[in-house]
Amino acid sequence: MDPDPHVKEEEEELWIKPDKNPDPACSSQQSQMKVHKNGKRSKLCSTSSAKVGVDAGERPFDCSVCGKRFKRKSHVKLHVMTHTANREHNCDICSKGFREKSSLQTHMRRHTGERPFACDHCGKKFHAKKFLTTHMKVHSGEKPFPCDVCGTRFRVKESLKNHMWIHTTEKPFVCNICSKGFSQKESLKSHLRVHTGEKPFVCSLCSKGFSRQQSLKSHMHVHTREKPFVCSVCGKGFSQKESLKTHMRVHTGEKPFICSICSQGFSLKESLKTHMRVHTGEKPFTCDVCSKGFSLKESLKSHMRVHTGEKPFTCGCGKCFVKEIQMERHMRLHSEERPYGCDVCKNRFKHKCHLESHMKLHSGEKPAVFSVSCEALSQDVLQKRINVTEV
Repeated sequence: MDPDPHVKEEEEELWIKPDKNPDPACSSQQSQMKVHKNGKRSKLCSTSSAKVGVDAGERPFDCSVCGKRFKRKSHVKLHVMTHTANREHNCDICSKGFREKSSLQTHMRRHTGERPFACDHCGKKFHAKKFLTTHMKVHSGEKPFPCDVCGTRFRVKESLKNHMWIHTTEKPFVCNICSKGFSQKESLKSHLRVHTGEKPFVCSLCSKGFSRQQSLKSHMHVHTREKPFVCSVCGKGFSQKESLKTHMRVHTGEKPFICSICSQGFSLKESLKTHMRVHTGEKPFTCDVCSKGFSLKESLKSHMRVHTGEKPFTCGCGKCFVKEIQMERHMRLHSEERPYGCDVCKNRFKHKCHLESHMKLHSGEKPAVFSVSCEALSQDVLQKRINVTEV
């Protein structure tokens, strides 16, 4: 970890010998290269290395001590000196060395958990003053580091450096299990938890674990009931950004998930997955009482009421029903709603089965005796008919 910004260190100079196999671009000047103890190179080397055609963001060589990445192997060697060169103050826990005792004291807070620097706005605490200074930009909205390619601005320079990987096609960090490539080492590290099942980020309220810190942060909105992501069309709020993104498809009509068999589109990936059971005949949800299978969990839940006798849907007249659709049909007895219309004679019916029976009069097909003239039946007869179909 770099020392605190308020701790000023002497820039003692070291003369280093040239590499046995020097970089061609720096070979004529490397013997004169100067390196400060804080790891900064002199302009001499900076100028020469700038001439080498290395793609922006490509850093294939990493430091074995801290993991920092570099464009050239020679640069790594120079950087390693920041870990080894004359650092008399060493950490007893991780052996990291520092030139100044104050820098070691700041570093020790990482191990002890001490965070003496607190934000006046939100109370968040930090172990080093420089991190508090960076954090304050969250409240001020200041984003002084812009991307030269896409214009996105960042509060922290390190975030800009990480962002630049997006603009390069280079993905040097490859998963050794599924071979998926990543532009950042941290992304690969996070991805590996998919395979290991590791969930190091645990909610302090419900103990639910997450593989990514951002996922835990989004989850916390469930407990706070905070809904910071608001739909610009209908004003509905959501606790997670991904939920808002999914909701927007209601307004746009977008259905990006297409069935490969019947081409039907769905707004949710999970909906497509459920739909596929129509084609496969899969019924993974089985009743423990009668062993009847269902393709949807909700269907099994509704079916269980047949065995328990539960009727949670109640009409204003006091009648109860197992399913909501049954209550909706029943409600038409109390209203004049007739949603099913005949295309031939324009008669309208309250129930689909009544329309189907009526259509047989036009086709010449002999209808069922009890539904020859649905509209002529009294309300009491209709009620009995509905009760039979609902059982």
